[in-house]
Amino acid sequence: MIKKKNVFLNGLIDLAQSRLGSKIIYKTDEFFAPARRIINPWPPIFKEGVFDKNGKWMDGWETRRKRGKGHDYLILKLGKPGRIHKIDVDTSYFSGNHPSKISIDACFSKKNIFNKKTKWTTIVKKSTTRANSHHFFNVKNKNIFSHLKLNIFPDGGVARLRVYGSMKLNKKFGKNIVNLTSVLNGAVPIVCNDEHFGRAENILAPGIGKNMGDGWETRRSRGKNFDWLIIKCAAPGKINKIQIDTHHFKGNFPDKCSIQAAYIDKSISNKNLINKSKNWNFLINKSKLYANRKHNFKNKFMRNKKINFIKINIFPDGGISRVRLFGKVDK
Repeated sequence: MIKKKNVFLNGLIDLAQSRLGSKIIYKTDEFFAPARRIINPWPPIFKEGVFDKNGKWMDGWETRRKRGKGHDYLILKLGKPGRIHKIDVDTSYFSGNHPSKISIDACFSKKNIFNKKTKWTTIVKKSTTRANSHHFFNVKNKNIFSHLKLNIFPDGGVARLRVYGSMKLNKKFGKNIVNLTSVLNGAVPIVCNDEHFGRAENILAPGIGKNMGDGWETRRSRGKNFDWLIIKCAAPGKINKIQIDTHHFKGNFPDKCSIQAAYIDKSISNKNLINKSKNWNFLINKSKLYANRKHNFKNKFMRNKKINFIKINIFPDGGISRVRLFGKVDK
């Protein structure tokens, strides 16, 4: 049996991902590779021997070699403003053409800005970068930000920019039935035991998955264990309908799944959450799943009970595109 290490997601999501509405609104240069690629939600790739009219095709943002003073930078507008906890500057496949150093500034504005009078706050000081590497930075500033400025010194390429944080949402759900596991409504992943092939937060994304990479997928377990993911719902609520979507997962969908749930009204550590989740009540008993299909279930066991956490168990492993829990908010 392969022992898997728990992945502590801590309610953080990538605020820079394009499906939240984030976009690059300014860049000094993008001669070799367009800036928009830096917020692609999928991992970067390398295409051996592929060139375009300007040079080697690279999956990221890459500027030309600077021959004068100054440095290159881009400005990212977050689709949803939020608090930033951690940033990953990923130079995967950039070796010999990565920046010498980077820094990151941030600000809050309700407008699409590019103004020399804009007051930026440095949240990542100038730091040395390495070739083909992830660079993780913890952000201590707890202010709400809407824009980021990635500075690269003096030029070069960055594959991906991930901005992990929590969105600022002021939603009023009223008595409407809403998807309480939608990231757009405020649902967040807390912890899972594995996300080897597909990130856990994908399961909360809006719409239908674009491909197999746009879902939560675990490695082949080769044992008698099962995989699981704990999610905090957008708000406490009573659930009417549950949907498990295995879109695009055809030879690697889970054989079965179950969902447990609970209402927790106080702060709790991830370790205690994991331990207590073993005894949560079931929204869905272990049920058969099928390839590339939406599976609809009614809540038969906890219909009149308020919940705000769910645990998805998949047997023995595999991939799920989306999970949707529809219900009314009950605070």
